[in-house]
Amino acid sequence: MPFRVLPVLVLVAVVLTGVFLPRPGSVGDPDVIRIVSSLPRTGSARGQTNTIVEGIQLALHEIDHKVVLGGKTYRIDYLDLDDATAAAGQWTAEAEISNAQLAVRDPNVMVYIGTYNSGAAKISMPILNKADLLMISPANTAEGLTKPGLGDRAEPMCYRPTGRVNYLRVVPTDDLQGALGANWAQDLGCQRVYILDDTEVYGKGIADQFEKQARKIGLDVLGHESIDAKTQEFSALMTKIKQTNPDLIYFGGTTQTKAGQVIKDMVAAGMDKVKMMGPDGCYEKAMIDKTGASFLVDRFYCTFGGPTPDRLLIGDGMKFIQKFKAFHGRAPTEAYAIYGYDCAVVAIEAIRAAGKKDRSAIRAAGIALENLSGATGMKWSFDENGDTTMQLLTGSRVIYTMENGAIKKNANGEPMGEYQFMKDLIPRTK
Repeated sequence: MPFRVLPVLVLVAVVLTGVFLPRPGSVGDPDVIRIVSSLPRTGSARGQTNTIVEGIQLALHEIDHKVVLGGKTYRIDYLDLDDATAAAGQWTAEAEISNAQLAVRDPNVMVYIGTYNSGAAKISMPILNKADLLMISPANTAEGLTKPGLGDRAEPMCYRPTGRVNYLRVVPTDDLQGALGANWAQDLGCQRVYILDDTEVYGKGIADQFEKQARKIGLDVLGHESIDAKTQEFSALMTKIKQTNPDLIYFGGTTQTKAGQVIKDMVAAGMDKVKMMGPDGCYEKAMIDKTGASFLVDRFYCTFGGPTPDRLLIGDGMKFIQKFKAFHGRAPTEAYAIYGYDCAVVAIEAIRAAGKKDRSAIRAAGIALENLSGATGMKWSFDENGDTTMQLLTGSRVIYTMENGAIKKNANGEPMGEYQFMKDLIPRTK
């Protein structure tokens, strides 16, 4: 059986990416520089990762998939890898390890874009670090991946076996997003909050940061507990929470770890006046489609690392929206298209700055990049840990989708919803 499965998997990868997988250990093509991405392309996160890939494709299209180094023209190949499986419906350690090892063995691979999930990053970061391969994430937000003292005791050096930084990310971290979420909850008039998390690296980490800031600014934290995302419903938990009389429930997690079910059960338990807030892992169309707009409108609030596409419509980022439409024939369907594009911009600029096809040189050049301008039009650099210096977050809520003055409905007659920009969330100064 294993001997029959492997060729099928390779064929699927070829069909999905349009690029043939390199043979491990093969001699590199001297005229090719390959960029790979490792994202969950199977399962419920596919909507988000589709737009990340579309952002990458746009940036490469803009340079005609070519870069000139030292007078020589190199073709830029792009390989779109899946770190999820159909059986799991999400990323798996085995798939992420396989992708990282494939990239390391291919001498043409100079940049690795990924991962989407912070837990997956923990798996591949040390593998890529040993190979001196530049890694750029469009979505990882767990602070322990880069910041000493904010994660486990061994973090982040356990991800840097060479002692060198090779990991960059273009999104703000959870310590910032969690804190700004608490500030925003207070601005919304909430004083009594109940906190839930999904136990995962991302979800629990951001919920912990929300709680830390909530206590600091004087919010009444009524409780904090973890849920099992495999549970089908949370009615008993919601009945318990209702007795504490909260103004807001904060959920540290994602659409995939039952954010929608939490709010459905919250409403069913009679907490129809209670607000719910979640982080950027819930900022996706799938959250609205799976949950139903009626549960979310004027009730669900979401933070996002950086400006969202609708926020860009009123700023310099409009140029990105126009370019995206011209290339793909429509506007981005999810917010992370911005950061897929930005990752590719960083990859291209690092290759150019290095001036040669060399992993070590490209890694060093990437860390040193300054005053970059990607999809948003805002300038940013990377600090000594590889984190973006851009600290803007966006606060959005779900509203009904309007068409000709009426609420737009889907084929089943159900009201449709969308995310709407509410305000910029910026760290408060003392």
